[in-house]
Amino acid sequence: MAMSQAEAFYERVADGRFLPTGYTRGPWDAGSQHAGPPAALLALAVGERPGGRPDMRVARLTYEIMRPVPIRPLTVATRVLRAGRSVELVEAALAPDGGQEVMRATALLMRTAPDSVPQVSPGRQVPDPGAVTPKAFFPIPWDQGYHTAMDIRFAAGSFLEPGPATAWMRMRVPLVAGEEITPLSRVLAAADSGNGVSAALDFHRYVFVNADLTVSLHRHPEGEWVCLDARTMVDGAGIGLAESALHDEKGPLGRSIQSLYVAARG
Repeated sequence: MAMSQAEAFYERVADGRFLPTGYTRGPWDAGSQHAGPPAALLALAVGERPGGRPDMRVARLTYEIMRPVPIRPLTVATRVLRAGRSVELVEAALAPDGGQEVMRATALLMRTAPDSVPQVSPGRQVPDPGAVTPKAFFPIPWDQGYHTAMDIRFAAGSFLEPGPATAWMRMRVPLVAGEEITPLSRVLAAADSGNGVSAALDFHRYVFVNADLTVSLHRHPEGEWVCLDARTMVDGAGIGLAESALHDEKGPLGRSIQSLYVAARG
């Protein structure tokens, strides 16, 4: 059995073992996952690790995407790289059954103490998701995938317009079947889409694949919606960078950055 039919991105089949569904399927390869769902799955594993402290919160996650994540049963393993009183470093790795590691996350966690320091953060800087309308994904040749699992509304730009874009995203299905969606999962399921929503080049003529993803959060996310105010920059030598300011309905909450390999198709 290689794929679950659950109405979620994954089904938990044992401790650390998950069965992906067709909702994880990315737009480029019918056998590979969009990187958003596995990014959220690795962060979930960081939060669920034995011995985790409730006063520690993820401040930054850095992902290395070694190879495409297949739509096959997956195992997640975690280990603590550094345990400290105020700062922790935790690693989570993802591998398919009988295969090599495909994705790894290094999580920086910091100790929190509510109301211990003055809060400094601007208010809302992007239109409310209720004030914008949904826009279609670019044409995708399969009926089920990440594109059907996410509700996407553009406040500026679209998938079919090259250049900077501002897109609100909301998960239509849980990350794991039968389990509540965490606020962090909502952010990470969306953050890897910055490159796609702000594509600077024609999808049909060029590939621009991210080999990594870094998400830094200064505030704990709230609500169902996550906004990516995204832009992509490309050097003529074939290296690009996609940067997204991350927001929820309360206001700014962090940033995401993707390093891009860019090349002409064929």
